Amino acid sequence: MLNFFRATTANAKDDLLSGLTVALALVPEAVAFAFVAGVSPLIGLYSAFFIGLITAAFGGRPGMISGATGAMAVVIVGLVSIHGLEYLFPAVILCGLFQVIVGIARLGKLIRMVPHSVMLGFVNGLAIVIGMAQLGSFKTLDVSTGNLVYLSGPRLYVMLGLVALTMLIIYLLPKLTRALPASLVAILSVTLLSVAINRSGVIEGDELSPNAVATVGDMLRTNSRASQMAKAKKTEGEDSAVVVDETLANVDTTSNQAVQLVNLQNDTVVGPVLNDGKEPGETVAISESESSISGGLPTLFFLEHSLPSLSLQTLWIILPFSLTLAGVGLIESLMTLTLIDEITETRGRGNRECVGQGAANIVCGLFGGMGGCAMIGQSLINVNSGGRGRLSGITAAVCLLLFILFLAPWIEQIPMAALVGVMFMVVIGTFEWASLKMVRRVPRSDFAVMLLVAGYTVFMHDLATAVILGVIVSACVFAWQHATHLGAEIQVNEFGSKIYQLHGPLFFASAASFKELFNVQKDPDDVVIDFYYTRVYDQSGLEAINGLAEKYEAAGKRLHLTHLSDECRGLLDKAGDLVEVNLSEDPQYHVATDRLG
Repeated sequence: MLNFFRATTANAKDDLLSGLTVALALVPEAVAFAFVAGVSPLIGLYSAFFIGLITAAFGGRPGMISGATGAMAVVIVGLVSIHGLEYLFPAVILCGLFQVIVGIARLGKLIRMVPHSVMLGFVNGLAIVIGMAQLGSFKTLDVSTGNLVYLSGPRLYVMLGLVALTMLIIYLLPKLTRALPASLVAILSVTLLSVAINRSGVIEGDELSPNAVATVGDMLRTNSRASQMAKAKKTEGEDSAVVVDETLANVDTTSNQAVQLVNLQNDTVVGPVLNDGKEPGETVAISESESSISGGLPTLFFLEHSLPSLSLQTLWIILPFSLTLAGVGLIESLMTLTLIDEITETRGRGNRECVGQGAANIVCGLFGGMGGCAMIGQSLINVNSGGRGRLSGITAAVCLLLFILFLAPWIEQIPMAALVGVMFMVVIGTFEWASLKMVRRVPRSDFAVMLLVAGYTVFMHDLATAVILGVIVSACVFAWQHATHLGAEIQVNEFGSKIYQLHGPLFFASAASFKELFNVQKDPDDVVIDFYYTRVYDQSGLEAINGLAEKYEAAGKRLHLTHLSDECRGLLDKAGDLVEVNLSEDPQYHVATDRLG
């Protein structure tokens, strides 16, 4: 990585300012993921608050930022669309319980099994995904088709200029002073400039936004209307109210649905009178919860919504979703923890992070949230801005709640260009540029695994599955390579005993090679297998020993095992009657003990 993430110690001022910077970047991310999940933007914001606050206070990695994430959102959308919002409450709570159990069982240490090649692929793929995700901020809604299209003309040029200015400030300011986080200064500076541009009226906005420079508020309105138009195209069989553009006014409304046809340019009804009572030409309001981040204090979900019955049927519905949420959340969080460990040259506590994240998801579920896990992009922003302690994450969560309660109109004026510029700098700092030169410096298998993980991450947008796939492939490559590493030095001692001194591991992949080392028919009556330089790792190895012993016994010959490690002896003891061989501490004395007979 480039040296954007400088080594520094934690202090309160840096944590507070860094937390504020992260909170500003959390708003559009949480809102966007809420739209992906098919829930209200406020649900995404409240989820980011609960997850961020609890994991920052009780998790295992100070300085790491957690919140509502896209990986969790793509799982939730299936549950919400098929079974309804009321099933989200128990599913997220059950997910949290699974994560707490994993932490208590101390299974977080399994992250150590992730090879460096997988970590490189994960980081590089993640950087590309973060960069590609920012392209959505360059789009606006075409009301004639209901599709998002890229900006063009003066609005595009202004957007690109402000993004470049943001990146330039972040790059140059640390060379002058480190008193304030460069990302925060860049966001505030570009925000003031964008407000001036929008108020000058020199460049006109589009039909959906009066602003030449798109802001967080514009993003909210655009995503809300795009979501409503997408629903309008699927009105057949739906029972809920939808909003459509006048170009869709001929949609079939003969079924008993609460559908209203709305002109998105001026929010007026253009369709016939339907069972919601609106007359054509009457002005309608877009839902406050979908077009603004303003809201009150979160309330317990079960106080305002009906809940599914607590039965086995409900459990079977939410169980697969909860398991998937728990797995995805833990993998992404533990991988992020490992990345932050490397950047800060400190060490987090994986098991504590599992418990902290699980507790956060339980609380989040109680308030009807969508759950969440570590946010890699925001964590890197925090580290780059000097945030190292728990105070940075707590500050980010508290500021996010303050935005919802009191500062929504101001936050909605932040230009998307500033946030995109910050994320682009994160991309540059995250990508492992040195890995591009590794093709001739590392084993081809490791480089192939890195490409596989990065490619799967980019094209499938599934970080958790990419990591699991990379670990599996790396394990298979390791097993295949070590299957050929088993060999033996053969000699005959003064007593006429033939000694096979093994080298290499004996496990499922090398069991066939082990059997090929011996010639039962030509060997003398007394044979010794010396395990001083090898180990037996699994049941396949035990079965290979047992099969060899049976062949020597059938041939009327004696087989001795010597220099077995304590672990190997333990495996043989546990095998019981499955393996029947003679063990000898010193084959020169021909002392055989029937330990397992």
